[in-house]
Amino acid sequence: MLADSLRRFIENEVAPAGRAWEEAGCVPREVLRKMGSLGFLGLRYPEKYGGAEMNVLGTALLAEELGRSSFGGFAVTVLVHTDMASPHLMNAGSPAQLDRYMPGIVAGEKITAVAVTEPDAGSDVRSIRTSARRDGDHWVINGSKMYITNGVHADVYFVAAKTDPAAGTKGISMFIVEKGTPGLSVARPLDKMGWRSSDTAELVFDNCRVPAENLLGEEGRGFYQVMKNFQNERIALGAMAMGEASKAIELTLEYVKQRKAFGAVLWDKQAIRQRLSMLAAKVEAGRQLVYSAAWADTLGRDCVREVSMAKAYCGELVNEVMYDCLQFHGGFGYIRDSAIERMTRDARIQSIGGGATEVMLEEVAKRM
Repeated sequence: MLADSLRRFIENEVAPAGRAWEEAGCVPREVLRKMGSLGFLGLRYPEKYGGAEMNVLGTALLAEELGRSSFGGFAVTVLVHTDMASPHLMNAGSPAQLDRYMPGIVAGEKITAVAVTEPDAGSDVRSIRTSARRDGDHWVINGSKMYITNGVHADVYFVAAKTDPAAGTKGISMFIVEKGTPGLSVARPLDKMGWRSSDTAELVFDNCRVPAENLLGEEGRGFYQVMKNFQNERIALGAMAMGEASKAIELTLEYVKQRKAFGAVLWDKQAIRQRLSMLAAKVEAGRQLVYSAAWADTLGRDCVREVSMAKAYCGELVNEVMYDCLQFHGGFGYIRDSAIERMTRDARIQSIGGGATEVMLEEVAKRM
């Protein structure tokens, strides 16, 4: 039922307007509010906040169907809100914080972003430099964040900062920073190769004062909060990648069955049929790997190994699929009017964002 509802929404609301969102560089707020009204933004959250109380398999299904939309920027705009930013609040927020923010988040009225990455610190969270010092009833945050998805239009940011630089990973804390807080500014929106309908920004914190009660969770536990949510984020990105790959194969199949060359349609060429068949097999393997990792997480098992495998495999595989699918589209695949051209650009970040392939493989290697 969830998959059917998502597909109908994408067909009716996303497919006709997605190209305009690419040009605008963002997804309109009313689209997210509509998704909230349909229950898509709170699948994992308690019913008291408007959620559906599903498990990690719900995340995987949501991400896969959003990936199938063929608009990666739209997909990641939603997934950052539902499964990469707002879980920080759900996992560590106080009852007062949850009551204040969660209803609006689930309804799509308050859009969220997570601000961890910096110009010199990506997957290596312990290297962040943004600082926060206590000053009476406030925390004062200074520093900058880079590549922040939803960075321009978010209403609520979950920000990682060092509260004790000498304490290593135990010196990082998380904070809730609302849009419009003095000292918080969007330095610049970033112009990207792909994910064009996803707004991405550099943020600057210049003596940004936030109330003491905006500390999210315990002081010094921010690194562990980030690490915990990485599993959810990587499951979502792996599932999204497999949704994208499945859609690319579907579009390519339609194309090669009607495109003629040398007196026959391309589908009649054995090499093309067999290559698409092998890609379909690989995508099904990747999809099963993602859902297996999601199920292990649902059962409460230590699944860092499986999640890292899924993120690495699916991030690389979606790029392999796009390369061949564009090849089989020929010159048309290189034209901006073709969906496969956009999808190829969107896919490139999948082996980087949320944990680069090399970082994921090191996580696997540690557990071999």
